[in-house]
Amino acid sequence: MKKKVLVTEPIPQTVIDYLENEVELERWDHSEKMPREQLLEIIPSFHGLITSKDKIDQEFLTRAKQLEAVSNISVGYDNFDVEALKASKIIATHTPYVLDETVADLIFGLILATARRIPELHQYVRNGKWTQSVDSSLFGHNVHHKKLGIIGMGRIGEKVARRAKLGFEMEVSYYNRRKRETVEKSLGVYYEELENLLATSDFILLMTPLTKQTYHLINAKAFQKMKHTCFFINAARGAVVDEKAMIQALEQGDILGAGIDVYEQEPVDLENPLLKMDNVVTLPHIGSATAETREQMKFFAAKNMLQALNGEKPDAQIKELQ
Repeated sequence: MKKKVLVTEPIPQTVIDYLENEVELERWDHSEKMPREQLLEIIPSFHGLITSKDKIDQEFLTRAKQLEAVSNISVGYDNFDVEALKASKIIATHTPYVLDETVADLIFGLILATARRIPELHQYVRNGKWTQSVDSSLFGHNVHHKKLGIIGMGRIGEKVARRAKLGFEMEVSYYNRRKRETVEKSLGVYYEELENLLATSDFILLMTPLTKQTYHLINAKAFQKMKHTCFFINAARGAVVDEKAMIQALEQGDILGAGIDVYEQEPVDLENPLLKMDNVVTLPHIGSATAETREQMKFFAAKNMLQALNGEKPDAQIKELQ
């Protein structure tokens, strides 16, 4: 008898076929999230769950009597209650590696768009304001040969550092829980304590996961340490930043601009002041959102699931849950 797997977001036909060869598959094929009440009602009959948004907490795990594995279609897993999952003995996986280059591309897009004021100038042309030479008040700032400070030198941070060093000849420093000596030697980047990185960087990229330790890591004190000419880029998780403090820093001119792909509330509130600032580039959490990469992520999540249900070690079991 085949085991039952629930997928709570749309997946391509290639992934459907792959899963249906081995399990009894049920899908929530809608762009909006499955209602929590519905998920809790049906989960007791499933052995596996593939998701990207659902909160896996004690309430969920108490209902999931037969669950053997949960596979997240994401590198991050802040929707997982780690302690509850540890106690449950349920296998938990995620999808690193396949999205690293794609997210790094998006990050550099944010850096360039923010520094060179690309969205603002795009609208300037569209609105018919380009009737003579562009006034110097609309000039942007160089990216090449500037200093980039990366907070969180994981796989994606490394890809960004490579682009910065080799493509734009930037000086690159990083702050991380542990030093990455191999990366330092191969790319010519260097480790720096957080306070000094904040105070000396022209561009600051936040790439840490969201944990209890990193919640509001970048707060009012952090923004006050930054250069007034600094551009702040967040492609990690919204809650790693105190958003109110960031808004205040932008309003007061403590930093020059920001490029944001993630927010404390998602989708972002239409009244959020960030949406009204010309010096802020706002994106709808699309770091890995290319057609090719999302299909790869979903296939990877499915592979992790089948490995777990077949008693094999998944390719990407979450390390702190092993």
